[in-house]
This record gives sequence, structure tokens and C-alpha cells, in this order.
Amino acid sequence: MSNSDWLPIRYTQQEFQPQPQPHPQPQPREPIKRHHTARYYAHRVRESFTTRVTKVLCAIFLSLLLVVGIVFFILWLSLRPHRPRFHIMEFTVPGLAQPSGFENAQITFNITARNSNQHIGIYYDSMVGSVYYKDQQIGSTPLLDPFYQESKTTKIVYGTFGAATLTVNSNRWKEFMDDRQQGTVVFRLDITSVIRFKILTWDSKHHKMHVNCDVAVGQDGSILPAWKNKKCPVYFS
Repeated sequence: MSNSDWLPIRYTQQEFQPQPQPHPQPQPREPIKRHHTARYYAHRVRESFTTRVTKVLCAIFLSLLLVVGIVFFILWLSLRPHRPRFHIMEFTVPGLAQPSGFENAQITFNITARNSNQHIGIYYDSMVGSVYYKDQQIGSTPLLDPFYQESKTTKIVYGTFGAATLTVNSNRWKEFMDDRQQGTVVFRLDITSVIRFKILTWDSKHHKMHVNCDVAVGQDGSILPAWKNKKCPVYFS
């Protein structure tokens, strides 16, 4: 074969570049098995037992705290003192129908004092009654000596304003008569007292109590039905 029979062979650049080798896939690792000693398991058991005991103790403590709080709240409600209740029952100006009644003017009344507390008594150190007409005091008198009122009891307080304790002149009586012609004469009865509450074996501090009873009488000088058994406001100062 002659040289003219050889065919020229050309090689490309890619044929001489090295081919990339595939990367081997990572093999999954098997979990490492840990072997714990008996001491480790004993520690875990003690730790779990301690946690449970702590939770139980906390639950018991919170339950006791709740029970004690409820008991104290009930005691506070039952032993909290309530102020006495006063109602006016009678109020009479006997000589109101007489033009010259001021010469022997007289006012009589009675009110009820109710201690509505369950287990609390009330000491009344003093009690004074005053009567007002158009915000002007026209009489004042002591009512009761010091006394003690048991719980859940009612006491009737009587009082009379007479010549020695009632200051009514002819001009004032004329005003009474003018109101009487209109059908109603309005007065205000004030009761003042110094009281103490007795709670079991403990006595409270002194409180100055004021009772204001507005009351109206008719032409005959007797209390009008609408004002009878009316509750009187009570406040302390």
C-alpha cells in the first residue's frame, strides 16, 4: 500500500479532555447504639419521681390556699358590721290645730332601731334627739342612757319635746299654721349617737352616727300614712 492510500485522522480537543468521574453516593450511617448503665436509669427514675412529688405538693398547696381564701372571704362577709336600721313609726304635734298651741307646744315620736347583724352586737354610748323645721333646730333632748343591743333585735326609742326642750314662739307657730292650711307640715328628726360594734370578743372603735328622718304631719298633727314606717338614712362622721 502506498502512502497515498493512508487516510489522515484528525483528533478533536474533547477527545483528549479527561471525562468526569461519578462521585460515590454517601452511605447512610447506622444509628449508634448507646448502652446506659443501671446507675443512669436509677438517676432518671429518681428525677421523674421528684418531679411528680413536686407537682403533687404544688397542687396541694394551691388547693389549701384556695380553701383558706374562701373561708376568710365567708368570715369577712359574715363578720362585717352593718350599720343599724332606723324607721320612724310615730310623730305627733298634738296642739297643731290650736291657734295658741305654741304656749304648751309638744312633739312626741317613736322610732325603731334594728340591729340586723348576725353575730355582732352594738354598744350605744349615748343618744340625743333633735327636731328641725325648715332647717332650723326647734328642740333637742337626750333620749336613752347607754345600752347594748344584741344581734337580730329591734329596740323602740321614744322621745318627747316639751316646754323645756322645745323653742317655739308665736311667729314660728304661725308658720306651722300656714303650712297646716296647705295640708302638710314637714319636720326633720335627727338622732345622733356614739356607737361601737362588738364582734365576738373584739370591740370596734367609736363611730359617731347620724340618723335623719324627714316626716310630715297632717292638719290634725298626726304623721301622714305615706311617712309612717319610712326608713331613715344613716351615716357616720
